[in-house]
Amino acid sequence: MKARARHSGIKKRRTTLTLPIKALAKAERIARARNVNLSTVISEVIAEGLQLHAAAERSEEVLGAYRKAFSGFNKEEMFLLDGIILERPPRR
Repeated sequence: MKARARHSGIKKRRTTLTLPIKALAKAERIARARNVNLSTVISEVIAEGLQLHAAAERSEEVLGAYRKAFSGFNKEEMFLLDGIILERPPRR
């Protein structure tokens, strides 16, 4: 299938999807409420879902880099880095 350019300049390709009935019905209600076609709603939902997925992957990468960077510190050193006071202040 060839990609087609639309008025918006975004390349699109026609495809067939099998969707759960409840999800499709909800998408159809959204499309009617917004006065847009079903394809618009489905493509926006997919785009948003892909953005969330990419953000989650990026978060995992950052967390992995953080763990790697601080893996050489022992528990007390981590407490110091976190700003936790290890000793009680003297009583007055």
